[in-house]
Amino acid sequence: MRAVVTVVGKDKTGIIAKIATFLAEREVNILDISQTIMDEYFTMIMMVDLSHATAELAVLAEESRQLGEKIGMSIHIQHENIFNAMHSV
Repeated sequence: MRAVVTVVGKDKTGIIAKIATFLAEREVNILDISQTIMDEYFTMIMMVDLSHATAELAVLAEESRQLGEKIGMSIHIQHENIFNAMHSV
């Protein structure tokens, strides 16, 4: 199963490293990543594979939200189908 991870917040050192480490520790594979800095804001979208994840999507979503609070970022994980449905017009 694939999911989309979105990250937004004020830019600071180590954001990608912290999120990649969080995912790797849970056996989540990063398939694709796009990130940019817009003024002082960091934005990132990742496509990830949850096939071998050590936790269910709901648990990963809550843990990533908590990580976001800890590092001052907004982090969301959604099933790919939900993300696509929300962003189609």
